[in-house]
Amino acid sequence: MIEAYERVMAARAKDRPTSMRFIENIFTDFTEMHGDRRFGDDKAIVAGIARLNGMPVTVIGLEKGVEIKEKVSRNFGSAHPEGYRKALRQMKLAEKFHRPVICFVDTSGAYCGIAAEERGQGQAIAENLMEMMTLKTPVISILIGEGGSGGALGLAVADQVWMLENSVYSVISPEGCASILWKDSGKMKEAAACLKLTAEDLLSFGVIEEIISEYDGDFSLTYEDLRKKLFDTIQENQALPMEQLLENRYARFRRIGG
Repeated sequence: MIEAYERVMAARAKDRPTSMRFIENIFTDFTEMHGDRRFGDDKAIVAGIARLNGMPVTVIGLEKGVEIKEKVSRNFGSAHPEGYRKALRQMKLAEKFHRPVICFVDTSGAYCGIAAEERGQGQAIAENLMEMMTLKTPVISILIGEGGSGGALGLAVADQVWMLENSVYSVISPEGCASILWKDSGKMKEAAACLKLTAEDLLSFGVIEEIISEYDGDFSLTYEDLRKKLFDTIQENQALPMEQLLENRYARFRRIGG
């Protein structure tokens, strides 16, 4: 059994594929859209339209970047309010044109700087949660690396939530948890175990629906697997009456912790 903190380190690995790699390898004809029409364009979130086996879809991802210059420009995947507003703008367009929405989540958390708070970080995330719950189109969210707190949840209110086997999903980082509980960030391994943040833990709690294999690091097989699973699941959801789709989504979240 792999320890929880080993999963955390795997989720943070430098060579781990980012959202853009998943988008490039699963979809075709991806066209990125920019800006929230209120403040600016947040590069920590990529969003646009693409095709999944020929089906038009809206794709949104929290993007950490690869090289250091890109990581800095993307704020290491920690989005500002305008990033979440950009994502919501694309979701509402997807609803208007009946396109399914697919989100890729990989962030240590939303940016917590003064400027982000001044521009309404909490409100932007809360608005996403509210709007995604009633979005009249199928939504699937996939955690591909770190799923940190509200920053991750802002793109994870969906009909189904999946996790890669070495991804994590938690209200706080193990280091932050250890600092609060024991005043010692060095106890991050103990904190990781207590947080129950692994895909196996969350599947057992009903927080996610499926664990996606990483095939021992051969992500080409993961991309192929996801392409098929996404297409099949979206077709199933599109066949449902809209009232049933929304009722299922609401019931999904009501069941958590029941």
